[in-house]
Amino acid sequence: MRRNSMTEKSVLVTDERDFAVERQRLRESIDHFAAGGPSVCTKHPHFFFGPLTPLEWSVLMYQHLDHHLRQFGV
Repeated sequence: MRRNSMTEKSVLVTDERDFAVERQRLRESIDHFAAGGPSVCTKHPHFFFGPLTPLEWSVLMYQHLDHHLRQFGV
């Protein structure tokens, strides 16, 4: 994907969120994924890439999270 590509409208957060709650939710999601591995990834097609295997989903989610953590210096 190109740098500064538009975000898919279906995943935009447009309401107010509590940062502490969202941070905890992310931590729980990471723990859930670490415990279950690719088998706990969604079976739904990606909005841009289409159908993905659980392994492809897991790699994509890792890269996406890593991108945003680096983006914000975490």
